[in-house]
This record gives sequence, structure tokens and C-alpha cells, in this order.
Amino acid sequence: MNMKKMRTDFKLKFQTTEIDYFASKYSYRISDQEVIGNAKHIKNRGYLTKNELQIIGEWKTPRSKSRIASNSEDFIKEVTQIAFSTTSEQLRIEILNLLTGVSWPTASVLLHFYHTDRYPILDFRALFSLSCEHIKSNDYRFAFWEKYTAFTRSLADKANVDMRTLDKALWQYSNEQQNS
Repeated sequence: MNMKKMRTDFKLKFQTTEIDYFASKYSYRISDQEVIGNAKHIKNRGYLTKNELQIIGEWKTPRSKSRIASNSEDFIKEVTQIAFSTTSEQLRIEILNLLTGVSWPTASVLLHFYHTDRYPILDFRALFSLSCEHIKSNDYRFAFWEKYTAFTRSLADKANVDMRTLDKALWQYSNEQQNS
């Protein structure tokens, strides 16, 4: 879909004062601890190992496990090292998509947990909570990612919460509303 024609007006479907409430109710099938347990070490080291990428891939999208396993250790190291060190926002997100089994949502998770800057997780649930459920995965492009990232950073600042708290709230609100 052409970005000029795609509506990307983000609007939170609940009050910013409810972010902490929805985040506190967040529950996911795999604990966040499995993916953030060594985040500080990864940030300091500046790249992911194959095992670490497999853990995060399993957390985000279990069906990508075999595809992620096909990446070599060296390729994973090189790609993630570039993504975590470049100053180019576009290169940062797009290079991660070179990894087999990694697309925009998983790439966003890698940045969310392991980059020193604040990044949102790109997920259909978060998009639902931001009134953008019409945007589908084949619509993901850098221009959209850039707007999404700027909006969520601004929203987190406005609500005085960290990006993880905002992400949990967006996910949980959608989970409750779409499963009602």
C-alpha cells in the first residue's frame, strides 16, 4: 500500500491514565524474563548470538524457529552488530530483516529489548490499540516504522512511562478487546 494513501493517524483507544492499569494486567505465554534476562549484557556486547536470536524469535513468533535456525552464527553477529551500532534509523531496522525468519515485528522486538534507544514492538495488537488495525504486515515500510516509533515515544513521554510499560498496555488492551 502506498504510504501517501495509507492512513497512519495513531490514536490511543484508551486514556493515557490507563496505561499502567493495562500494563499491570499483561500476561504472555512466555515470560519476558526469558528475553530480557541478559539484555544488559547483550547491549554492552553489541550483538546477538544465534541462541539469543532463537530465544527472542520463539518469544515473538514460535513458527519462525526453524527459519531463524538456518542463519549462521557469524551472519547473526554481523547483522545485529550493525543494527545496534549504526546511527541510521533506516539501516537499524531494515538490516535486521536480512536475517532469515526475522521480519518487521521480530526486528522491532530486537530493538525494543536490546538497543540502547527506546523502540516499540510492532504488533497487530499494538496497532489495534492505536486505531491502526487496518495496517497489515505487508504495509510495513520504513516511513511507517518511523512514524510509529515517533508516536509511541511521544506517547510514552506524555504518560511518563517506559516503552516496555507502554508496549504491555497496548498488547493487553487489544488482547482484552479482541477476545471479548
